[in-house]
Amino acid sequence: MGIIKVVCGVIYDNDKVFICRRKEGKSLASFWEFPGGKVEQNETDQLALKRELQEELEMEINIIGLVGQSNHDYGSFQVELYGYACDLVNYQGKLTDHDAYKWVDIAKLDEYKLAPADIPIKRMIENKNRTTKPKLH
Repeated sequence: MGIIKVVCGVIYDNDKVFICRRKEGKSLASFWEFPGGKVEQNETDQLALKRELQEELEMEINIIGLVGQSNHDYGSFQVELYGYACDLVNYQGKLTDHDAYKWVDIAKLDEYKLAPADIPIKRMIENKNRTTKPKLH
């Protein structure tokens, strides 16, 4: 069983973050997640995150910095997930691998069924000092 390196964007708007729900027919269907995807060979995390968000959501972001990393064993595969704090530059509402998106108050993330690999990233942003969170202008 190999380890899949994945990146996700923790996209902030004040005390809210952007999450997407995986659509039926995809692995982890109906789970919510911080959007992102697999890092390809010879690709940096930052390039992979920008590429994945552009491909799946037609979203443009600026990456602020690393939030943290988590590992999760799904049984048939393992994920090594790196979460990056981001500012949103442009998004028009396109969904490819997802059937819904929401801006959720960080304090209410527990109300959503997050993908298991995303839960440690959620805890990291909950525990982060609120004064250091990026703000959109």
